[in-house]
Amino acid sequence: MPDSAADRPNHAGQQPPADNVAPATAAPAEGGETAPPAPDFHSLLWRAGDAIVGLLARVGIGPIHLLTTRGRITGRPHTNPVVPVEHDGRRWLVAPYGAVQWVHNARAAGRVSLRHGRVTHDYTIREASADEAGPVLKRYVALASRTRARFTATKDSPAEEFVAEAHRHPVFELIADGPGSP
Repeated sequence: MPDSAADRPNHAGQQPPADNVAPATAAPAEGGETAPPAPDFHSLLWRAGDAIVGLLARVGIGPIHLLTTRGRITGRPHTNPVVPVEHDGRRWLVAPYGAVQWVHNARAAGRVSLRHGRVTHDYTIREASADEAGPVLKRYVALASRTRARFTATKDSPAEEFVAEAHRHPVFELIADGPGSP
């Protein structure tokens, strides 16, 4: 027989959650806003969507490019669809889902490749400060409707609101390698 209320099954016959288990809801981010739960990048639906947009990027249709990073542990190439942003005459990468695996790989390598159609360019990257990232994030949200829900600021918000949440969305400047790169 259970010794305490915490050890007793609930009315559905299930044990109550342990104190050290995180709740299913998203934790409040800095500033009190609640970030939406992270998508399941390994789900069949997500992978199918990535395959479709990857095909479009390989053909050169639309704004989506294929980002290739080297795995920081294995050294193997990993490819993800991204939407680069042009702002103030420079090219940027935004991580709308936060510090996901491609962000860690890019930080470790300091280099990435972008492919659109048959053209691939190599870049050195530099992570932007929050003040630099704010206007880039604002521009990104105006372009990328699928990921708008990841931001608390809206496309009509001032850049300062994007600066305030820049800690949740890493931004990288793409610095072209070689004279023929964009």
